[in-house]
Amino acid sequence: MKQLVLDLGAEPAQSLETFEVGQNAELTHVMQQFAERTSREHFAYLWGETAAGKTHLLHALANTPGSRYIAPAAPETDFVFTPDVTLYLLDDCEQLSAQRQIDAFALFNQVREHGAYMVTTGPVPPAVLPVREDLRTRMGWGLVYQIHGLSDDEKIAALTHAAEARGLTLSASVLPYLLSHFRRDMRSLSTMLDALDQYSLETQRPVTLPLLRDLLLQSEEPKALDD
Repeated sequence: MKQLVLDLGAEPAQSLETFEVGQNAELTHVMQQFAERTSREHFAYLWGETAAGKTHLLHALANTPGSRYIAPAAPETDFVFTPDVTLYLLDDCEQLSAQRQIDAFALFNQVREHGAYMVTTGPVPPAVLPVREDLRTRMGWGLVYQIHGLSDDEKIAALTHAAEARGLTLSASVLPYLLSHFRRDMRSLSTMLDALDQYSLETQRPVTLPLLRDLLLQSEEPKALDD
């Protein structure tokens, strides 16, 4: 039997439509306004636990024209304001080096001066983010939202809907078992759902708990890992 290797590093195309809203309805609406450049506020800071969806939202916004996604280790040129970019998306601000914090501070000022937009992210509220005091102040200029991760019931509902959309029937025990024996972030769970669909077709077996256990034994992630 061949070993299945799950490609958990592959990022599917991300959009605001594919973001699992959960308790983040207001935030999602505001991010749509940023995508359309119709928000009255020009700055937003998003914070939350790992895998809550911060990077998903920034990548989704980056797919709109005139946007620039900036990773914390991006080159200095990415932190330079350019007139053709009207939305700047700075991810994982807690990882900015001392020099990049200076660059980010300058970019904040340029974005404000030119009436552009900026969304930044971090794991904690801006007031306690481990960066320069003047940069923390800039991050609190506009809207501040906590991204709430999905509950287990919401994850199961989202995965059930995704399975139904592709005509995949899951036995009742499959998703609860998956949540307790595999990675818990939605990207990894969705990847496993794809793998279950493929494995079911290859083996001509229904998606039941024994099939899932077989697949987990073959994968590189056989036990629960919390992000």
